[in-house]
Amino acid sequence: MSLEPLRRWAQRLGALPMPSPFLWIALAIAFLGFGILIGRATGLDSAASLAASRAPLKLLVARAPTPSAPSTTASVPPPLPETETTPEPSSTPSTPPKSSKHAASPSPSPSAGSPSGSEEPSAGNKGSSPKGSKLSAVKHVFVVMLNDQPYATAFGPASPAHYLSGTLEKQGKLLERYYAVAHEELANGIALLSGQGPTEATAANCSVYAELTQTGTEAGQVLGNGCVYPASTGTLMSQLTAKHLAWKAYIEGIDEGAGTPPACAHPTVGAADPSAAPASASGTVYQTRRNPFVYFHSVTDSPACAANDVGINKLESDLSSEKRTPSFSYIAPGPCDDGNPTLCAPGKASGMVAADDFLKKIVPKILSSKAYEHGGLLAITIDQAPASGEYADSSSCCGQPRFANLPAPTGAAALAGSGGGQVGLLLLSPFVKGGGLVQDTYNHFSLLATIEQVFGLSRLGYAGLSEVKPLSPSLFSGG
Repeated sequence: MSLEPLRRWAQRLGALPMPSPFLWIALAIAFLGFGILIGRATGLDSAASLAASRAPLKLLVARAPTPSAPSTTASVPPPLPETETTPEPSSTPSTPPKSSKHAASPSPSPSAGSPSGSEEPSAGNKGSSPKGSKLSAVKHVFVVMLNDQPYATAFGPASPAHYLSGTLEKQGKLLERYYAVAHEELANGIALLSGQGPTEATAANCSVYAELTQTGTEAGQVLGNGCVYPASTGTLMSQLTAKHLAWKAYIEGIDEGAGTPPACAHPTVGAADPSAAPASASGTVYQTRRNPFVYFHSVTDSPACAANDVGINKLESDLSSEKRTPSFSYIAPGPCDDGNPTLCAPGKASGMVAADDFLKKIVPKILSSKAYEHGGLLAITIDQAPASGEYADSSSCCGQPRFANLPAPTGAAALAGSGGGQVGLLLLSPFVKGGGLVQDTYNHFSLLATIEQVFGLSRLGYAGLSEVKPLSPSLFSGG
């Protein structure tokens, strides 16, 4: 192909004059405007087409969670960047706290109230009770200890004690399956105050006021025989004193008999106890065995014994003000009023009829006191069920151990059981809702553990066994 025609065409274009600058600007503006018009027309069509094909837009808004229907929104706004802060200096060491141990000698099983062996929190700890429980608000504990009656006679439907099993039972909670831990009243009183199991002497009510010669210790128990425990034996009284809390024993008859000291009355160590015989034979109105406090040297060797171990007539004056009322009060009626079925004196009522009359005089004074109204707990129970006769009962509960100071029972004794029988426990408190039976199993060691929990004390002796549970805090959630 020849290039000559193209060369000639190019020569002709070069001969033409060049357009002016203004013409170039006009042509550029014209082309630009034309492009804009074309672009808008095509863009509107495209936008309309896309809008027609797009699904409606949904806006998801997260709802605030409610207690019954927690929020399930999966989309969560990204967290704000964390700002670094300079930690405050600590005034305490950063090392973890050491776990507390019981003050009593170690027991062969874990601490009471916890299968895992952890110590039950004290009442002063807000986490020690379920929500709503008022156990930690108890400031004054009163224990009334009756004598030698089975549960059925004291609390059953045929009980002659109509005030106890009728009026008072409706006001409180009755723990039906509550057991004594041994036979004879002295052994049970000592158990409640110290967690100590019986010796052969205390299991026979100590007709001779003999020193307990210690041969060793085992699982928090003082080993040996005799009645009067050495001063080193841990007691509820020594625990309370160490925490600057007051205790008092109100023992009927202690200041009424001829020649009887007005307080802290007990025989000379090693001497026979003249009150060991039944009241009808001895004619006494005071029995040492009904006063378990004087079987501890830590009490009898202290000047406080004369001030704290007193007659029943001191109770009313102490109840006159909350400040004068002890943190722990133990009330024991005398042999004519304690419920023992043995005739006390000719012409006098005996058994639960006499005990009911005693309660009618004492209990209203407690219930009307400021100490009770502002945080009181009244526990009415019986030291033991009969060991012989028609109502004999040696049943037990709560994994009762073989007592270290007693020989292992054999034959019929082993079959009969090693406990003190079913006796029942009635609880009254502004924090206890009245009416109804409680079927949980407890014993005197459980009551000791509960009192220790109320006042933030460690568990003593057999009260520290894992099988022994303090009274359930749920009992104190109403009222």
